[in-house]
Amino acid sequence: MQEEFANKPGKKGIARLINATDYSVQGLIAAWRSEEAFRLEVILVLLLVPFALWVGETPAERAILIAATLLVLPLELINSAIEATVDRIGPERHPLAKMAKDTGSAAVAITLLLAFLVWCCILLPKLSL
Repeated sequence: MQEEFANKPGKKGIARLINATDYSVQGLIAAWRSEEAFRLEVILVLLLVPFALWVGETPAERAILIAATLLVLPLELINSAIEATVDRIGPERHPLAKMAKDTGSAAVAITLLLAFLVWCCILLPKLSL
């Protein structure tokens, strides 16, 4: 009964997991190809994660730095999904379409601000030695 309402493939178990993984990889490839912001954020992650491992003095510091840095990527992917959905609905300008795109962008901006603040809170005390 539940499958009547879900727009999902009928596969179950390991086959479903394999399909879901494939869809995720396709989504990452699509974002990499079409979203410059995503590419820049991936590059930033690739630079900052090793730096976090070096600069973090405790496992907790390293985990917080890495988590705050990585959190930007899923938010950017969600923002891209919102933008693609809005664009798919139609090219005309509408206040709700603008609101959807702007709030998605704001979510990414807040996450970037969070990452910046986390890095500042951990790095600044180390610089004032």
